[in-house]
Amino acid sequence: MTATNRIALSSDHAATQLRQAIAGHIAAQGWIVVDIGPTTPESTHYPQRGEAAARLVASGDCRFGIILCGTGQGIMMAANKVKGIRCGVCADTFSARMIRQHNDANMLSIGVRVVGEGLALDIVDAFLTARFEGGRHATRVGMIEALEG
Repeated sequence: MTATNRIALSSDHAATQLRQAIAGHIAAQGWIVVDIGPTTPESTHYPQRGEAAARLVASGDCRFGIILCGTGQGIMMAANKVKGIRCGVCADTFSARMIRQHNDANMLSIGVRVVGEGLALDIVDAFLTARFEGGRHATRVGMIEALEG
């Protein structure tokens, strides 16, 4: 099985319900969902959740990752510490398209306390349907990658 149709999903405890809605939404579009939880409402640590999803993307096991926490910020910061990850937090569809088109983002972060379910699904769709434009943007993505050492 290739990673081209696999998406890692993870969240902290605050975003379990929205994560499950996203999982159903993208599965209906033909994506293979690798949902790594959590499955219970007990408190979890968003840095661990973001890292776990990021490692699946960085390893090539999954093409993309979608992660969620209260604001989307903390889990995104954790994911971006993993080499090879370019994750952006988005609360609108324009930003979701742009992080794919201009930054070749391989992960998307959403804040469950920032956007509702309908908008979140639209953000996911914008992210997944956008394509990296390359060209001058590839040069800049290479500069970002060089910062990783």
